[in-house]
Amino acid sequence: MTKQTDAARHAETEAAKRPKGTILEILGASAKLGLTSFGGPIAHLGYFRNEYVKRRKWLDEKSYADLVALCQFLPGPASSQVGIAIGMMRGGLPGGIASWIGFTLPSALALMLFAYLLDHADVSGAGWLHGLMIAAVAVGAQAVWGMARSLAPDRNRGTIAMLTAVIVLVWPSAYTQLILIAAAGLVGRWFLTASNVPEMPRLGIAIRRRTAVAALVVFVGLLLGLPLLRSVSPSQGLALFDSFFRVGSLVFGGGHVVLPMLQAEVVPAGWVTKAQFLAGYGAAQAIPGPLFTFSAYLGTVMNGWAGAGIALIAMFLPSFLLVTGALPFWDTIRNRPHFQSVFQGINAAVVGILLAALYDPVWTKAIHTPYDFGLALAAFGLLMLWKLPPWAVVLFSAAGGAVISSFA
Repeated sequence: MTKQTDAARHAETEAAKRPKGTILEILGASAKLGLTSFGGPIAHLGYFRNEYVKRRKWLDEKSYADLVALCQFLPGPASSQVGIAIGMMRGGLPGGIASWIGFTLPSALALMLFAYLLDHADVSGAGWLHGLMIAAVAVGAQAVWGMARSLAPDRNRGTIAMLTAVIVLVWPSAYTQLILIAAAGLVGRWFLTASNVPEMPRLGIAIRRRTAVAALVVFVGLLLGLPLLRSVSPSQGLALFDSFFRVGSLVFGGGHVVLPMLQAEVVPAGWVTKAQFLAGYGAAQAIPGPLFTFSAYLGTVMNGWAGAGIALIAMFLPSFLLVTGALPFWDTIRNRPHFQSVFQGINAAVVGILLAALYDPVWTKAIHTPYDFGLALAAFGLLMLWKLPPWAVVLFSAAGGAVISSFA
């Protein structure tokens, strides 16, 4: 017990010594990801892992996996929440804001401009766009492979990962994922011994528990109070904020799940026509960053730049409040010895969930012909064997997709 306690103290001391970043550093790193992260949540997590874990070493593999597991539990865009959490680890609340701005703003601005200039453009058949989707296959495969080697390296954890992937594919529901993560935690608690789990380093969250509790109180207050205010006030801005905040608070399962919820909010109300909605969705597939920035497009269509700002902030505010409220408690729980085997099972399940997401929707939407598979294999080789940076592989895949489309 003394040895384990000494190891825990050493881990906390090392975490305390971990250098914190400047706001500009965090903003620059996240903006780079915001400009290059094509392909949806599974690919985003791969880009994050390459940048924050492997290249910058801001956190270790297991801490990153724990953040991913936490964000799978929370409603909202998981990849954006992971980015916010890493920003908070590096620079506190200002760091979380900087990380969100850097990752979100490029795609939000692009969609706002599209709403003004190209609201009827159809980019769904562009060859270069298909190439970007193929790049997402390679980046996602690299992420799953790397995390599996670290988090599911033995027979027991590998079995948890594979069973999780199979069940998610057979019963594709966000609630299925939540149930499986909880079940994997129970399996880990009873069948995976804590002695096999290395000591977890502290995440280094510079957020007080009082701040965390306040963030959760604000979240619940807005979720319950905004509809009441909307019922007594005719303000369109308030109605817009309420609609997007509610969607951002209640959606599980990532960007594609949010689309029908948004359509139900904005199309029947007459804020956006169905043609405008579909045109914006097509444009959102062609840009990097989180799909939730589709809210900026819708807000622009409804009320220009002001509408875009209201919709974008309302859409992501729930995620920011939930991450702020959860991180300090999560950091404490994950470092208790009795919970380490629980997280061992949870992390194996996360690998399985990411593996399932790699197949559907990433693989199924990108790989249709032998040429597609060949390009994906080449991109994967450039990442794994030639160690090219992801942005270079993205450019290579876009060019390859354009070439394939020219003679297909």
